[in-house]
Amino acid sequence: MPRILSGAAAARNVAVALDAAGAPRPATLSVVLTDDAELADLNVTHLGHEGPTDVLSFPLLPPQAFPPHEGGPLDGSPLPGVASSPSAAPFVLPPRSRLHLGDIAVSVERAVAQAAGGRGGQTGDVRWSGTEELRLLLTHGALHVCGWDHADRSEEAAMRALERRLLGVDPG
Repeated sequence: MPRILSGAAAARNVAVALDAAGAPRPATLSVVLTDDAELADLNVTHLGHEGPTDVLSFPLLPPQAFPPHEGGPLDGSPLPGVASSPSAAPFVLPPRSRLHLGDIAVSVERAVAQAAGGRGGQTGDVRWSGTEELRLLLTHGALHVCGWDHADRSEEAAMRALERRLLGVDPG
């Protein structure tokens, strides 16, 4: 698999998305750049969906841990399986430690194939390089970790607009 984006460029890309989403600082986020086989395994194990996908995000914080935004849950409800009792005491980290936001797994193989086939841009109709598609998937995954979603039209429009802005892509 060819290297299409340096580690430093990938880290900068994710950092820009985390900043735009209002992620707490200091924090960490794991990013795994892998292939279709691993994404297919993760997809079936964690989501029950057969086959590979381009990016999976595994947030550790509820969406309410981030500033409210158009791409967030409309009813203010937490992610399924995440406790959100107002009386629950916040978890206190040891001094000088960083909060872990979650994990992102991206199939570089799928990013390259989507770009080569003109099926990029999350909408499946964008023609650009494998590097640009990988940058989009990293941005998309980071926003998901921060509570952004595209479950309905207004959330999707807000998320796509922010992705285009962060990537410097002309929406027209």
